[in-house]
Amino acid sequence: MGLPAGWDRYYRVIRRIPSGRVATYGDVALAAGKARAARQVGYALAALRGAAHDVPWQRVLGARPRGRAAISILDPVGSAVQRRLLEAEGVLFDGAGRVDLARFGWPRRTRRKPGGRA
Repeated sequence: MGLPAGWDRYYRVIRRIPSGRVATYGDVALAAGKARAARQVGYALAALRGAAHDVPWQRVLGARPRGRAAISILDPVGSAVQRRLLEAEGVLFDGAGRVDLARFGWPRRTRRKPGGRA
């Protein structure tokens, strides 16, 4: 496949994210056994640009407060492509461009109730 060695563990995790679901960079890092490597996940995804691959990169988003995630790509064309791909999979964005992780997150998340209990 020609992708950098060592990042395959992230790609394997990302391939497991089902259509219509999203994960944050931190979720992917944690699932790959590298809890503090969210930035490395970003580098691994950036390395895919222009390469032939089967990694559903669009399903990885940046974490936001209150159980939300959002597109982190700064390039307006790239972010529009990512949003279009996710919407085609049934992922919904709110008015601020965020995704509710309780509804679309992978693995499935539960909302926390006041007092810290799920």
